[in-house]
Amino acid sequence: MFDGQQIVKHKTSFFSINTMETQQQTNAGLEKVREMVSAIRIAMMTTIDEQGNLVSRPMGCMQMDADGTLWFFTQKSSPKVEQVEQHNNKVNLSFANAGDSDYVSISGSAQEVNNRAKIDELWSDMAKPWFPKGKDDPELTLLKVHTELAEYWDANDSRVVRLFQMARAIVTGDTFKGGENAKVTN
Repeated sequence: MFDGQQIVKHKTSFFSINTMETQQQTNAGLEKVREMVSAIRIAMMTTIDEQGNLVSRPMGCMQMDADGTLWFFTQKSSPKVEQVEQHNNKVNLSFANAGDSDYVSISGSAQEVNNRAKIDELWSDMAKPWFPKGKDDPELTLLKVHTELAEYWDANDSRVVRLFQMARAIVTGDTFKGGENAKVTN
């Protein structure tokens, strides 16, 4: 327990060294989102560039706090920081585990946060390849994304069961129901 909140650390890196911290959600509807995000961890963060194009890049999520806010490391000079500021702070995060047919889309508002204590809290040596000067690098900053709307698709069944269900839908003419789908507002 931490400040009355359950904290769960998930091993998610290449060598199971890195962890992502997730906290029990104050919005009960986000619990399923928390479980799925912590298992996937890598998001495609989408912003809007100077020409109005949607642009995405992979980002490792460091934490999902109790209020549904997701935390990411970035560099202050990164184009995404300026893109967030110039477009009403709106971003989308997409998490996908295609092998299990699990998907999460989070729409939210992002903000750059230069908080050294929070950087220390979230720092992991697994971040060093992207930030070789370490956690004291003056270019290192945080992007926090407050979840406004999340939608998820969770297949719940194994790949073999899903294939059987698809084949049955083809034969019977029924619509394939691939698992659980829900939208959650925060």
